[in-house]
Formats: sequence, structure tokens, C-alpha cells
Amino acid sequence: MTLSMRKVSTWIVLLLLALPTGGAGVAKLMGTPELHASFAAMSLPNWFGYFIGAAEVAGCIGLLLPPLSVLAATYLLPIMAGAVYYHAVVDGSSPLLALLLLVLCIAVIVLRREQSIWFPFKKD
Repeated sequence: MTLSMRKVSTWIVLLLLALPTGGAGVAKLMGTPELHASFAAMSLPNWFGYFIGAAEVAGCIGLLLPPLSVLAATYLLPIMAGAVYYHAVVDGSSPLLALLLLVLCIAVIVLRREQSIWFPFKKD
């Protein structure tokens, strides 16, 4: 794969992760009742939905900054794992989208490890 193809594919992966994550985060920060109902269904406090929304927006911004992409994707991993759990166990709906976003987090970590400011296992 050429360098330009790798850059383009990396940005596609980043945008496929950043756009839905940022959109969901903004919706949670706006207090969308349907999204906050999921936290209530898991017996979590109301403020937790706003906290997750802020984390998703911050993660979206971090994904788009090359030195912070790996850190942002790493912090989004448990949020996506929680979404997979919610959809598969609590809601009974398909966790496929959340699982895809979780896989994209891992892809960002692998694709951007060279540019990370903190990743200890850089490829030589």
C-alpha cells in the first residue's frame, strides 16, 4: 500500500469513527431523552449520560488531531464496549454498529501508532 493510500484509508477510518461518536456525544449533551433512557435502564445516574456525551465529543476532537488519535481511540474503547453491552444484553437490539465502532477504535490505534505522542510500542 502506498503512503498516500494509507493516509486516505486512515482518514476514512477516522471519519467513520469520529462522525457518529461526535454526533452521539452532542445529542447526549443536548439531553435527548431516548439516549438518556439507556443510562436509566442500566441504573446509572442521569449525570452519567452527560459525562459520556462530553467524553464522546472530546474523543471526536482528539481523533482528528494526529498526535492525540491513539489516546482518543483508547479512551473511546470502554465507551464502545459499554454500548455493545447495552445493545446486546440490556436492550436486546443489535450491537452491530457499536461493535463496528469498537473495531474502528482498534484500527485507529494500529494505524496511528507511529504518530502518537504516548504510544509505547511504536513499530520500528
